[in-house]
Amino acid sequence: MHKILMVLTSHDQLGNTGAKTGFWLEEFAAPYYAFKDAGAAITLASPLGGQPPLDPKSDDAASQTESTQRFKADPAAQALLASTHKLSAIHADEFDAVFYPGGHGPLWDLAEDGASIALIETMLAAGKPVAAVCHAPAVLRHPKTVDGKSVVHGKSVTGFTNTEEAAVGLTSVVPFLVEDMLKANGGVYSKGPDWQPYVLTAGLLITGQNPASSEPAATALLEKLSALSQ
Repeated sequence: MHKILMVLTSHDQLGNTGAKTGFWLEEFAAPYYAFKDAGAAITLASPLGGQPPLDPKSDDAASQTESTQRFKADPAAQALLASTHKLSAIHADEFDAVFYPGGHGPLWDLAEDGASIALIETMLAAGKPVAAVCHAPAVLRHPKTVDGKSVVHGKSVTGFTNTEEAAVGLTSVVPFLVEDMLKANGGVYSKGPDWQPYVLTAGLLITGQNPASSEPAATALLEKLSALSQ
């Protein structure tokens, strides 16, 4: 049985707008059920532990999917989400892979979080896959390989596009743009059409472009795990 760690944001302030942010519901729910239905053991963590903040926009009617509806009817999953482990108490050696759901929150906390940076570096160095979707490739901003290069350097990566950020009107609010950061770190960035599923696997790194990419990214992670365990 694969042991998969899912790391969520604890950050709920959308810059200086006074609006709320957090994690994007579909980007948690779809991968969660993909992993659960595949028989994986799932552990949830966040920088502060406890209940991670939900981006209210991801909870509106237009953003609901089969996975989010399933989550809303699943008290066990809700209870698990309400009591995430503290990220600093997590031991990388207990997991086979890590998955980061997006939402704008990770741009502020997980991108800069020492425990998250160390977790990613340790997982990759141990030959374990790291997946991140939408805004969550922000977590790849600081981790380095053993030879001191960015973990995205020379790797095919994707993430929330500058045009998608412009479409939601937050280009000047976010601390950095995911697309620009991945390119600046030497990532070989590419993208599909805005809001359409687009997922890349580059060695142990799996990245997805937007909310629609969350389930395919989870599937890619499961495929990578089964390939590694053969």
